[in-house]
Amino acid sequence: MKLTLGHLYPNHMNIYGDRGNVLTLYQRALWRGIEMDIISLEPGMPVPADQFDILFMGGGQDTQQIKVCHDLQTLKGEGIREAASQGMVILAICGGYQLMGHYYKPHDGDQLPGLGLIDAYTIAGSKRFIGNVSLKRPDGQTVVGFENHSGLTYLAKDVTPLGSVISGYGNNGEDGYEGAVVGNIYGTYLHGSLLPKNPQLADELLLKALHYRYGPKVILEPLNNTLEVQAHQKALAFKP
Repeated sequence: MKLTLGHLYPNHMNIYGDRGNVLTLYQRALWRGIEMDIISLEPGMPVPADQFDILFMGGGQDTQQIKVCHDLQTLKGEGIREAASQGMVILAICGGYQLMGHYYKPHDGDQLPGLGLIDAYTIAGSKRFIGNVSLKRPDGQTVVGFENHSGLTYLAKDVTPLGSVISGYGNNGEDGYEGAVVGNIYGTYLHGSLLPKNPQLADELLLKALHYRYGPKVILEPLNNTLEVQAHQKALAFKP
């Protein structure tokens, strides 16, 4: 089996170790004998609707978001929307997460339109949320990471968050939620990077990508996650 991952704007949207999520998906696939092609998608490159099984977009400062926003809308948006409607997996972190919603309004400058794949919007806040975060997902699993953002993201009432905040701020520091999951689209503020110390989430994304490409009968062989679980538990126990 083979998967293809498209890395959106790796030279613009890649702060706080976000590229580690791509490396984690690649390595966890490779350990199972699954090939993964990684294709960098910089400005000027379209996204064919049938080429990719996973798209990843990391975070960036406002200046980087402004640089990629027009390209995302005009050249890549149609293909991404079509593929997402068919079940392609998307993981978007921080600024990438914001651009999966309807819009991001920075402190200065024009409102940046998003792809509208997540029914949410983001406005720049006056306080910066920085620190370790832990969440509890609807199925009871925990997720850990690191946040550094001033954007305040508000989900529509019918959008499922990635999880409820155990510690940290999350989407906006008000409603107790972090991230969003819409079908196979995952948005979150968690850097760190996210997936190395959340192996169950990494495998969830891989399995959904395999189902998208090969059908629902595909299974993932278990891996020895001893080190990953230890890192997860250390982060979960950390008290600011």
